[in-house]
Amino acid sequence: MAKVFDLFLVGGPVMWPLLGLSVASVACALERAWFWFKLLRQEDRIVHDVLEAARYDLEKAMTIAHQAQDLSIGRFLLAPLKLNQPTPETFRLAMEAAGDKEFVKMRKGDKLLETVVGIAPLLGLLGTVTGLITTFANLNIGTGGTAADTTKAAAGIGEALISTATGMIVAIMALACFRVFVTLQAQQMDYFSEAGSELELIYRQFWYEPHQPSQTSPKYAIASRPTANDAVVSVEGH
Repeated sequence: MAKVFDLFLVGGPVMWPLLGLSVASVACALERAWFWFKLLRQEDRIVHDVLEAARYDLEKAMTIAHQAQDLSIGRFLLAPLKLNQPTPETFRLAMEAAGDKEFVKMRKGDKLLETVVGIAPLLGLLGTVTGLITTFANLNIGTGGTAADTTKAAAGIGEALISTATGMIVAIMALACFRVFVTLQAQQMDYFSEAGSELELIYRQFWYEPHQPSQTSPKYAIASRPTANDAVVSVEGH
């Protein structure tokens, strides 16, 4: 542990912002990992239960989705089910709006990781520059340097190398986490689309009853019944 701290000090002042970026990246990665762990562990069961219940009882399906509303998939499925006898178009719009909101939540932390990926290597490069400046400032070429000057020059080289390596390590870790989360987001978009389409088909097939007037309704009966004016017009025509 002492050796790591010594290397940190040798890396120079640039190591402090790199430390802050690494802590922020780790915290973000852990929070996102917990989010995805909870969602992926339960979403298949929730979708199965909601779709099965929706075939026979929409109220039961809504209850199951409501119980899972702490997860993205639960809120996504609950959005159309809580509507009161919606048309298929309204049903689909509710799912699309809920899906857009959940996808925004899934992207939480992406901007932070992207920032770390961009800034960490630049900070490492800055440490390289400052280390080389220190090195050349303590080189007395042609005049003969003391042992102290040689030690300071070596410290500058160490600062340059350590800061560069640290910046690259922090950026690589952040980039790896970012790519994993982006892949999971893409998979969830397809999964949500598939589950939503199946729920919409179930609603159309089992529950939606279009209110269209039949040919035997009173409206059509009145419209087809001959009136006195029609009779007069018919006689005058003859």
